[in-house]
Amino acid sequence: MRLYFRNIVPGFAVAAVLVLSAGSPAAAQGSPAAVQTSAAAQNKIPTPGQFPAYKAPHTADGKPDFSGIWQAFVTADIDVQDHDAQAGPHPDFMGAYGAWPGGQGIVEGGEIPYKPEALAQKKANADKRMVVNITSDPHRHDTGDPELKCYNPGVPRANYMPFPFQIIQGTDTVLFSYEFARSVRTIYMNPNDKTIPKDAPADSWMGWSHGHFEGETLVIDTTGFVPYTWFDRAGDYHSDALHVVERYTQVSPYHIMYEATIEDPNVFTRPWKVSFPLYRRMEKNIQLVDFNCTEFVLDLLYGQYSKRPSK
Repeated sequence: MRLYFRNIVPGFAVAAVLVLSAGSPAAAQGSPAAVQTSAAAQNKIPTPGQFPAYKAPHTADGKPDFSGIWQAFVTADIDVQDHDAQAGPHPDFMGAYGAWPGGQGIVEGGEIPYKPEALAQKKANADKRMVVNITSDPHRHDTGDPELKCYNPGVPRANYMPFPFQIIQGTDTVLFSYEFARSVRTIYMNPNDKTIPKDAPADSWMGWSHGHFEGETLVIDTTGFVPYTWFDRAGDYHSDALHVVERYTQVSPYHIMYEATIEDPNVFTRPWKVSFPLYRRMEKNIQLVDFNCTEFVLDLLYGQYSKRPSK
């Protein structure tokens, strides 16, 4: 640390000289130092989390256009709350390859308002996140992180996994296509379409979603979840009473501010919220790359049923 500060002190000295020069008579007469200082002021690095006023391009029907490939750069898939780096499973032979990074949480206020009995279940989930039970037992989903087993990740988890996803916006529907497990969501945007049920025809991993616009914000209301998805690898979970309201607001050509309000009276004492930015992927010819993880979990899930060659 001492070496680091020795290296940056000369830079502070140079900056101080430039600032003092700006107040000199030469600066007032348009000296090179004054011009540099003025340019620096105009190109000030923005404060993290703050954006100048912005209005997104609109589609032909006058709605803000969210089409594109987006990705979150948070570690919430490991734990939606603040967390240290972890060894991960099998550190004895995985080493740093299997380690999980630490990170700042995305839960507003820092804590998830669990009911006492639900908090105990969350801790049990974390203890058994690597325990897989593939049988006809109706409680087979009680252990093992669904991500580990390549099940659809649910909402809002799909949006902060370390994979990009694509938004394809139409007039009556908005499609979300995720790399992980080929997950997809259809958001129904036309409230007057009587062919689309208001309530979910059946519970599903990604839920049943209706959307609308509030000014420049896309609002998505989702219910009809199966009770099997988790919010992260730390065992944070929900019941089939989960209700998620998401808000997507473009704050620059390259950023969406994302919020999700989570409500489940069976598990939590009150609604709670997660928030983080999504970043537009800007690589030339960017496209989603297939991550069909089914083939990667066959031995894990069904190895006990596989016929082994006799020795």
